[in-house]
Amino acid sequence: MAEINKNEQPILSVRGLKKVFGSNVVLKDISTDIYKGEKVVVVGASGSGKSTFLRCLNCLEDPDGGQIIFDEVDIADRKVNINVHRQNMGMVFQQFNLFNNKTVLKNIMLAPYIIYKKRKKKAYKAEVKADEKALKEAILAGDREKASQITERIEKRPKFNYKAECRQRALELLRRIGLEDKAKVYPSTLSGGQKQRVAIVRALAMNPKVMLFDEPTSALDPEMVGEVLNLIKEVADEGMTMVIVTHEMGFAREVGTRVIFMDEGVIAEEGTPAEIFDNPQNPRTKQFLNAVL
Repeated sequence: MAEINKNEQPILSVRGLKKVFGSNVVLKDISTDIYKGEKVVVVGASGSGKSTFLRCLNCLEDPDGGQIIFDEVDIADRKVNINVHRQNMGMVFQQFNLFNNKTVLKNIMLAPYIIYKKRKKKAYKAEVKADEKALKEAILAGDREKASQITERIEKRPKFNYKAECRQRALELLRRIGLEDKAKVYPSTLSGGQKQRVAIVRALAMNPKVMLFDEPTSALDPEMVGEVLNLIKEVADEGMTMVIVTHEMGFAREVGTRVIFMDEGVIAEEGTPAEIFDNPQNPRTKQFLNAVL
C-alpha cells in the first residue's frame, strides 16, 4: 500500500461544507483533508449525511456553502467547469449505472473515448505540424540528412486510432476481473456482482486520481459482496486514493487508513480503524458500533 505523506498538499481539501434540502440541513460545516494514497472510509447510520457528503465531493450535489479544493481548484465554485475535474475523479454508485443499451466493452470504452479523443487528436496534429515545419526548414537549409530523418519519422508515425487504444485498455481491465468473455454481452445478462465489478473498472479506465464509492455492495445479494470487496481491496493495495461510504464494518477496518464517523450531518469522530473500532471516544460512535458489530 502506498505511503501517505501528510506533509504534502492534500489531494482533496474540504472546508465548511454545507448542504441543505429545503428546510433540512443535511451537511453542517464539514471540514477534512484527504491525502494521496489514503483510503478514507465513511460510516454512520442511515440519514447521517454520508452519501450526500460523497456526492458533494465531485459536485453531483452542488454544495450550499464551503469549499472543495481538488488539484488546487475550488470545484464548489459554480463558475468552474466541473466536468473537466470529474475526469480525474472516478465514481462508483450503489445501482451500477451501466448503459443497458451498450455492450460491457462499450460501457468501459465510452467515457475515455469521448473525453480523450479530442485531446489525443490535438496532440497528434501538433506533432504532424511540427514535423512538417521542421522538414521545410531542413530542406530550405539544404540539410539533406536531417530532412531524411524527419521524412522517415513522418512515414513511420502510426495513424491516429485512439478507439483501438481504448478498446485494448477496456479488454485488459475485463481480463483483470475475469470477465473478458462478457465483452460483447449487455449488462442485463450479468449478475449484480459482475455489474458492479464492470462499474469499478469503467471508473478505472479514466485513470482517476481519486475513486469515490457510494455503498458499492448495498444493492448486491450477500454471496456477491465478497467478489466486489476483493476488487476494491486490490485497487486500494495499488495505491489509489479512495473515499468509501459503506456499511461493511469488517471491510472498513481492513481497508481503511482512516475512518470518519458521521452523525446528523457532522463528522462526530475520525481516526485510524483501530482508534474508531477499538477505542471510540464519542458516545454516539460507541452507540452506533454497539448496534452494528
